Amino acid sequence: MADRNPEAVRALLKPATVRARAHEMLQLGLAGRLLHFNVHPERLEACADDVLETIRANYPTLEIPFHARWRHFVLAGDDRWARLDAEACFTDAGGRGRAAYDLAIVSVLLDAGAGPDWRYRDPQTGREIGRSEGLALASLDMFAAGLFSADPADPHRADASALRRLDGVGLAAGFQAGPGNPLLAVEGRAALLNRLGEELERQGMARPGDLFDRFAGAAETGTVRAGYMLGEVLTTLGGIWPSRLTIAGVPLGDTWRHPLIAPGEPTAGLVPFHKLSQWLTYSLIEPLQWAGISVADIDGLTGLPEYRNGGLFLDSGVIALKDEADRARAHEVSSPLVVEWRALTVALLDEIATLIRSRLGRTREELPLAKVLEGGTWAAGRRIAREKRVDGGPPLAIVSDGTVF
Repeated sequence: MADRNPEAVRALLKPATVRARAHEMLQLGLAGRLLHFNVHPERLEACADDVLETIRANYPTLEIPFHARWRHFVLAGDDRWARLDAEACFTDAGGRGRAAYDLAIVSVLLDAGAGPDWRYRDPQTGREIGRSEGLALASLDMFAAGLFSADPADPHRADASALRRLDGVGLAAGFQAGPGNPLLAVEGRAALLNRLGEELERQGMARPGDLFDRFAGAAETGTVRAGYMLGEVLTTLGGIWPSRLTIAGVPLGDTWRHPLIAPGEPTAGLVPFHKLSQWLTYSLIEPLQWAGISVADIDGLTGLPEYRNGGLFLDSGVIALKDEADRARAHEVSSPLVVEWRALTVALLDEIATLIRSRLGRTREELPLAKVLEGGTWAAGRRIAREKRVDGGPPLAIVSDGTVF
């Protein structure tokens, strides 16, 4: 049926559908009907305590920024993007915005899980940084060095032609990756940027930063909606994802199958997430704000189903495996177990955000989900992971292709 109903298929690209199907999964969990997880809502209050403790420690004044890539460019209080911005001397807001979009898009696409053993040695301080922060810093250094530019005289850009030609060897060198410093899915990351370059050229775009001009042009009254931004991101990037579902000619990106979801509907059994695309959209908001453009309905986007947020709920007992032997197994991203885990994460992030706002006396406008994530659930998930596991890794082993987690 879905093949004959493109409108129903396109609805899977909307954050409202991501949220609705995630909450459908949560209701199945509360009813004890999921295949792999039980849900313990009575433990959500204690989980909220952990998140609040983290928020108060990190942001005692409650002045919390968005959960976006820009946070990862700050090392020990040194904002490396701000420094690059000052040194680059962009001639106008458009030039600065396009460069910021080039960096954010490439950096987010490179951000899937690094693995527990990889570290990036910061050339400026000698510090070794792993995981998302290390990936971010490495990508910023590669951007500053002109690795993604087709013009040696103009390094601070990412051109479609340069992305299309980038190889795994060059990317591995930029990440300082090798046998003694293994980084997961280097070739997969390079291939993703190759496809990004190809897709941009197919659409007549010279660089990812062209999206900045598109959004600025759509802000006729000085405002653009976050949902529109996500739609454009999904449309622009839809063709780059490997081995994913395409139905009725619509590439569905980060969408997976689960047998219990939406029975009887044209898109029965399909669960969308669009995690990287939504995080990218969060990260594209601030450059617009720097240029004086407002972004509305940011809370229309959803929480991010990645292993820090998901690990928070699993480590705190809000969700529990039905079969503890699953902790010792490696799970494909497409498996019903991982789909359940990620959908429960999206729904429970909404629930915990409501609790956090109530405890702090803040409205959704004052404390949107993007700030709860940053303040917040992602940081609390990481802290608890370090307390529970020596390497601070996720509570479940995921077989990653470098494009989801």
